[in-house]
Amino acid sequence: MRHSPPPDAISSSGQAASGQAAATAPAVPERVTPMMAQYIEIKAANPDCLLFYRMGDFYELFFHDAELASRTLGIVLTKRGKHQGDDIPMCGVPVERADDYLQRLIAAGHRVAVCEQTEDPAEAKKRGAKSVVKRDVVRLVTPGTITEERLLEPGRASLLLAVARRRTGEAASLYGLAAIDISTGRFTVMETPQERLAIEFSRLEPREIVCPDAIHDDPELKEFWREVAVPVTPLARDGLDAASAERRLKEFFGVATLDAFGSFSRAEVAAAGAALAYVERTQLGARPPLSPPVRDSGSATMLIDAATRANLELTRTLSGDRQGSLLAAIDRTVTPGGARLLAERLAGPLTDPAAIGARHDAVALLVDQPALREDLRRALGKVPDLARALARLSLDRGGPRDLAALGAGLDAAREIAAMLARSGDLPVDLARAMRTLGASDPDLPPSLNEALADELPLNRRDGRFVREEYDATLDELRLLQVDSRKVIAQLQARYAGETGCRTLRIKHNAMLGYFVEVPQAAGEDFLRDPWRATFVHRQTMSDAMRFSSVELGELEAKIASAADRALKLELAIFARLAELVLAQAEPIKAAAQALAELDVAAALADLAASEGWTRPQIDDSAAFAVAGGRHPVVEAALKRDGKPFVANDTELSPPGPEAKGGRICLITGPNMAGKSTFLRQNALIAVLAQMGAFVPAERAHIGIVDRLFSRVGAADDLARGRSTFMVEMVETAAILNQAGPRALVILDEIGRGTATFDGLSIAWAAIEHLHEINRCRSLFATHYHELTALGDRLERVANATVRVTEWKGEVVFLHEVVPGAADRSYGIQVAKLAGLPPAVVERARAILGELEKTEREKPVASLVDDLPLFAAPQRRQPPAPEPGATDGLREALDALELDEMTPREALEALYRLKGLA
Repeated sequence: MRHSPPPDAISSSGQAASGQAAATAPAVPERVTPMMAQYIEIKAANPDCLLFYRMGDFYELFFHDAELASRTLGIVLTKRGKHQGDDIPMCGVPVERADDYLQRLIAAGHRVAVCEQTEDPAEAKKRGAKSVVKRDVVRLVTPGTITEERLLEPGRASLLLAVARRRTGEAASLYGLAAIDISTGRFTVMETPQERLAIEFSRLEPREIVCPDAIHDDPELKEFWREVAVPVTPLARDGLDAASAERRLKEFFGVATLDAFGSFSRAEVAAAGAALAYVERTQLGARPPLSPPVRDSGSATMLIDAATRANLELTRTLSGDRQGSLLAAIDRTVTPGGARLLAERLAGPLTDPAAIGARHDAVALLVDQPALREDLRRALGKVPDLARALARLSLDRGGPRDLAALGAGLDAAREIAAMLARSGDLPVDLARAMRTLGASDPDLPPSLNEALADELPLNRRDGRFVREEYDATLDELRLLQVDSRKVIAQLQARYAGETGCRTLRIKHNAMLGYFVEVPQAAGEDFLRDPWRATFVHRQTMSDAMRFSSVELGELEAKIASAADRALKLELAIFARLAELVLAQAEPIKAAAQALAELDVAAALADLAASEGWTRPQIDDSAAFAVAGGRHPVVEAALKRDGKPFVANDTELSPPGPEAKGGRICLITGPNMAGKSTFLRQNALIAVLAQMGAFVPAERAHIGIVDRLFSRVGAADDLARGRSTFMVEMVETAAILNQAGPRALVILDEIGRGTATFDGLSIAWAAIEHLHEINRCRSLFATHYHELTALGDRLERVANATVRVTEWKGEVVFLHEVVPGAADRSYGIQVAKLAGLPPAVVERARAILGELEKTEREKPVASLVDDLPLFAAPQRRQPPAPEPGATDGLREALDALELDEMTPREALEALYRLKGLA
């Protein structure tokens, strides 16, 4: 986690070193250059930020800022003059490439204050030769408040998350969370208990977190904040209480009460107010197009903790790459908004069967109507990122391309609405999107398209973005600017014709500007009436005379200022067009959301149609039955190599109506056989089904999964002093303590990180706990073949194995999961495939033979098979026998000859005693 101290001007986040810059930026000394005095003053007002100080075509950084930026960006550190006898460190980045450097600084967790010149240098000179051009910070760039297209990932939300707290008792609290995506206007709030904070953080994946310093400095949360991987900023608590937050929200949205937006808890209101305050401060008065806050019920989505998300590689692989994740495998969206919505749905699958069914209905119609699907995807491919273009215009950071994007996008929106209207009866989600798109203003796109040129610059100050013939005055100014020679030639021809001097020429030099030059003889006539009223003598040469005229002077002024006047006029046109757009902000945001929903539905339909995925049956039961299930990521990788994927069935539904929970499937088989793939694919099928997608299976019936747990793979956490086995046990403990009857649990190789008997004991006890206490649907892969005995003794435990065969001494993996239990792990064969030296392999075979011989002589399995079942802690003690009654259990105990019993006889005696109890 990265921290920064609470600033005076603004509470902020970033890397600690950013905040240290304040300590190293010196106070203004008695003798300092005016420019450096200005820099120090501005830096003092922004101590927690790296200061981009504009000097000509560069942003310069000084003192510790320069040292930090040079290390982060890998640019040369130089020096500029001295301060208090020491060299001043300095580095700089070109203004035209500033976004590239900002992106790298933001990615490293820094905050940047951009300081621009706020007056023309000519105005500064009027105050004196040593006057410094006025400068000021025009914006603060932080990880959670960026809007520039080049700084954002098109398919990823850029969330700022604010945290507030409401005490509900001496040791209990509820936390309010408010998530704002300033680049799209999204604003959601929710309330969650402390134990679910990490789950919600992992679901939302914020770019930046802000919270009151009381929460940040709470000793109980010290370990929690240490594990947070994004910049976290403590805020001064002044103005962050629920009452102040409510006033701020009402003022921002211009309402007298928040009731129109829904019912919010005090913690949610406080978090929303803190997020809004931070946005307002970082944007320095600019108003982002935020939607009113929407309450996000945590119970409406499947709970998936951070470890499970990482194990299943939902949005990123374990190495942090998007490629190879489930998201990359299913993403066929064609718009940035659709890509973001797909990622959001994948991160938070629904738990309401009706809402899931509505999403499935939309996908099903587009699967059944391929022509409509293809037309829809073709039209959606023309849609730019409306939400982010609107946000940039609202913050006055937009350009001509943003206006054009909105025009093109709204045109496409109406085209898509008409396309859907011709398609007959539509499912609820598609019909709602159609109505939303049809409600957009039909006059706005023509107004934008009429004004904007075909080729547009990125920056509005580059000009030349207004279409020719749109504004007559602008056309005239452009003619002066571009065709000044032609205009001068026309004036020269007129003067020559009026005066009869065919050798008259209009010329230009730096001293006189534009002037009329004629031979000496003709010049004498220009000094007399009637021409001296038109031409003013300026200079006499040996063989020529030079004159000026009022008309020529005016033309020169027009030519000199044409570029500036043209740009000012274009900027005024831009402002007028932006005002038209912002007046339609709410319908545009609604259209952007509708287009994203259509894109997701069409993308999932395309995926289902091309890959043979089917619609799952979703209900409130405890069912989990998958026929011909496949791992979507592995199947896609194999398909690229021209190889097939072996599909497998899964049955975790309760074995009967009287069963007290879902099945536990105990899977054995060798490494490399596909156990982990089988485990993961079932978890991914549940996620896909509940996010609203079809699933890679022939059939699937899934009762709602409210929590998903996955303990797959091995990794240590040395930074926190945890070995691989400790990490495994911590994750397993979380599962056993939290999984309920509606959970789906995926466990792989529990207990393998310690001694054999220790690990076997832990795995045995974990299975019993899942069966007796958690009662959830579970997949449990293991190499402890002794555990398969539980399949005969626990009602809801079923054994399955991954088939392998041997061919000429080599193991062949068939990747088929079938009922039964494995009797071998084929570890030595797998080691041979991995390339262990032949001598090591042969020695391992010899040792294995000796160990197996020992096992046959003193079988461990027979001892394990006779272990008593797990004793549930909830089991009540039996009543004491009445006085005088015969106690059969005590009599049986007294009859035992413990010193003469074999271990086998002792275990059999225990079972007899159990029967008497």
